[in-house]
Amino acid sequence: MRRRAFLISAAATASVWMIGPALAAGRVMVVYKDPNCGCCHEWAAAMKGAGFQVKIEDVDDLSAIKQRHAIPDEMQGCHTAVVGGYYVEGHVPLDAVERLLAERPDIAGIAVPGMPVGSLGMGDDPRASYDVFAVNRDGTSAIYQSVRPKG
Repeated sequence: MRRRAFLISAAATASVWMIGPALAAGRVMVVYKDPNCGCCHEWAAAMKGAGFQVKIEDVDDLSAIKQRHAIPDEMQGCHTAVVGGYYVEGHVPLDAVERLLAERPDIAGIAVPGMPVGSLGMGDDPRASYDVFAVNRDGTSAIYQSVRPKG
């Protein structure tokens, strides 16, 4: 009986040991940004504060990163992050990133074009109003989530 309990315990421990890194892998994020951009740094810091393992890559030519991930021109933002097999373009709010990783839709990524005032990393403005877009692999997009003023 002890041998069976030991084997079951060993198998359970091994499975947890193997599953843990797989779960954590979805929380590893690489953020490609301009080395002089403060708002990108703030966005990355917010992701880190939410429990993501953030690796920052300062690059002088962000267009090459955006081309590599086939991010349409009209969807481009300030910086590009890659997490869980998706790109996260621009000042996407934390809840949209969490939703993306929880739902795992069949898309290339999500994007907040431009640099909307009040978006994550761009100040805390309760009047912020902008959309987060889901971008398909063919470059088409649709609203994924809307951010509107509170209250």
